[in-house]
Amino acid sequence: MKKTLIAATLVTLTPLCVLADGSSTSTQTDMTTTNTASMASTATSPYYQPAWNKRFGIGAIFGEPTGVSGKVWLNDMMAIDGVVGWGFYEETEFYTHADVLWHLWDVFPVTKGRLPLYFGVGPRLKVREHEDDRFGIRFPVGVSYMFDNVPVDIFFEVAPILDVAPRTHGAFTAGIGVRYWF
Repeated sequence: MKKTLIAATLVTLTPLCVLADGSSTSTQTDMTTTNTASMASTATSPYYQPAWNKRFGIGAIFGEPTGVSGKVWLNDMMAIDGVVGWGFYEETEFYTHADVLWHLWDVFPVTKGRLPLYFGVGPRLKVREHEDDRFGIRFPVGVSYMFDNVPVDIFFEVAPILDVAPRTHGAFTAGIGVRYWF
């Protein structure tokens, strides 16, 4: 079981680590150019992000699952997020997921900060102590409030899940979290 945990963690976190270390130079250049252009434009632009325009955020999520949450921006509209932690439903020892997320900036206009709606898809692994492990696909939908002057975001998401192994099974998760941006 330890080999399964290690393999699942590496598979889930590899995209986050590769993107966070800046090895994707063109994406990093695109983000810098886009963010600089956005800041030079008016403050009413949906992409104007003065304080949190960092590429990588890490923090915590509470709920189902509970654990460490990370997120990496690919561009102004797309990001990859992931969680490593545990769940409390049905004797979970280990929980991990990774999602590709798309953000809609104009759905919830706010006077300060930004509040995008996001949705996505990604794999989920749930390792259970006394039963078979579960592997499935998540379909998260959430909102994230991004402060203007502090590199922090607060998010809430729900995610229907379709487990495909060891048998087909539907599930549902929800969580609230916070991340600090570097």
